[in-house]
Formats: sequence, C-alpha cells, structure tokens
Amino acid sequence: MRIDAADLVDVLVLTPSPFRDDRGLFTRTFDAELFDAHLGSPGLSATFLQDSQSRSVQGVVRGMHGRSGRGEAKLVRCANGAVLDVLVDIRRHSPTFGRQQSFLLDDNDFRHLYVPPGFLHGFQALTPTADVCYRIDRPHDPSENLAVAHDDPDLAIEWPLPVTIISAQDARAPRWADVLIQLP
Repeated sequence: MRIDAADLVDVLVLTPSPFRDDRGLFTRTFDAELFDAHLGSPGLSATFLQDSQSRSVQGVVRGMHGRSGRGEAKLVRCANGAVLDVLVDIRRHSPTFGRQQSFLLDDNDFRHLYVPPGFLHGFQALTPTADVCYRIDRPHDPSENLAVAHDDPDLAIEWPLPVTIISAQDARAPRWADVLIQLP
C-alpha cells in the first residue's frame, strides 16, 4: 500500500496494491501498522470506532457534510462502482482553508482517503450504483452535523454529471457564507 499526501494539508491518499489473477483479485483495504508508521502516531488507527456504508444510484450527490466541535476523522473508500469524492478544508487556521480537492474513488484501484477533522465531505455516484464505506474515529452525533449546499456558487464544485437526487436535508443546506460565520 502506498500513502501519499493530497494537495489539502493533512489529507492522505491510500492506494492499495491489488493482487489480480484469473479468479479476480485480493486487496488489503487498510493496514494499521503502515498507516500509524506513516503518520508517526502509534495507535492512531485504533481510534477508528465505527464503520458505515452507503449505496447511491448514478448522479446522486451526498454532501457537503462535516462536523462541528472537535470534528471527525474518517477513512473513505468506494467498494463498488465509482464516485467523485470532494473535500473542502474548513479549518480556519489551515494554509488550505476554503480550498477544495476532488478524487476519483472506485472499485478498480481501491484508492481511499484519510480525511482529518475539519473538512466538508461529499461525493457523486458516477456508476449505476456506488457503495461508499466510511470508517470514523468517534460515534456519530447528529447535533454536530454541518452541511453546505452542494451547488453553492462560492464553492463552485464541478460535479461531473447532472445531479439526479439529493436528500431533503441536503436540499435545505445553507450556503458556504452562512456556515463560514459560524466557524471558530
């Protein structure tokens, strides 16, 4: 497994090395020892407490979501299909504050992301179905939910497909400018 830094500060891209043969493939999707060694933080991987999975149909956008308070670290990967995954740095004192970066996550190369606390996260399903798996470092607390409209003109996220479905909650999400004034 290769671990590379993304353009956004503290975000990591983890790329496994699948073994492929006539049966199909086998890949390690996470290696705690390698992850901890890369970050120089023995035991950090043990802080991941909860795994979740979503399934979306083509064109669906889920996001842009984040957490207030101390935030939430996560590992994100696409186990089936393909998604365009988008991150926005909302850490006021970060050198990449307000910047976004997009990543193609799919079931071909199994690349996944380490997203530290302090980011908005969202994705669009690019294939007929897409399964996204999340591993987070603390139990989900709905009272800390943050959301920004997926089509906010200030963020100007370029979704590659027409947006077919968003949740009612995401449709009511505020603009980036409104969330910005609430950030510490």
